[in-house]
Amino acid sequence: MSEPAVVLDDLRAEGDELDEIVGGLSRQKWAWMTSAPRWTIAHQIAHLEWTDRMALLAVTDPDGFAAEATKALAAPDAFVDQAAEAGAALPHTELLARWRTGRELLQKALRAAPTGTRFPWYGPPMSTASMATGRLMETWAHGQDIVDAFGKTRRPTARLRHVARIGVRARDFAFAVRGLAAPGEEFRVELTAPDGSGDVWAYGPEEAAQRVTGPALDFCLLVTQRAHRADLAVRAEGPDADRWLDIAQAFAGPPGAGRAPKGASR
Repeated sequence: MSEPAVVLDDLRAEGDELDEIVGGLSRQKWAWMTSAPRWTIAHQIAHLEWTDRMALLAVTDPDGFAAEATKALAAPDAFVDQAAEAGAALPHTELLARWRTGRELLQKALRAAPTGTRFPWYGPPMSTASMATGRLMETWAHGQDIVDAFGKTRRPTARLRHVARIGVRARDFAFAVRGLAAPGEEFRVELTAPDGSGDVWAYGPEEAAQRVTGPALDFCLLVTQRAHRADLAVRAEGPDADRWLDIAQAFAGPPGAGRAPKGASR
């Protein structure tokens, strides 16, 4: 299969796994708070539904997406929360149905897109594979917030390879969005696969002087800002690599506030 088809298959699997978690929840549990400030489980799914809908608009109606992006620029610090609030106010059965429908429509639109097409987005334009990767990353990250709300853990899968890759590729963006100059040299990133095989997912030149190493799961938690660096086994060699681990983000948009270390007062 081509790379877009592989990522799209994994995106579908990621969405289906999260659907199994939330699909049978009672109305009361949809109102449970998550680790994201002021966001319930309903807010988390509402955000995914809205972002899928915006992605579908970017793929099928770029001018329509441009109009929505202009509205977002008018309220850069509020538009994400506003969309989540609107979705979370819906009956949970309606919100769930909208999320399911939107996921399938986006799948069909991305699979039908001509090879080489690039779609507008809130950051740089996206290819089919990069759009699908971004949606998988968000589905996994917001799914993590939901799982954390229940005090449970998920078995990490090889689908994390997509999250890790987008986190590595977003290195320079993480610096730029904070008004910082990106490092002039590439880093070597070596991540231990989550399946217990001992395989290493490697990025960047092997001879690079600055390096990042650790478990792939921990790196993905870091770049999606689902855990604080102090609580993760990700290590840096070199001052620029060390700085990156403080600010890494795999998502478009302004810098996130991240998570406080475990045990810290909020």
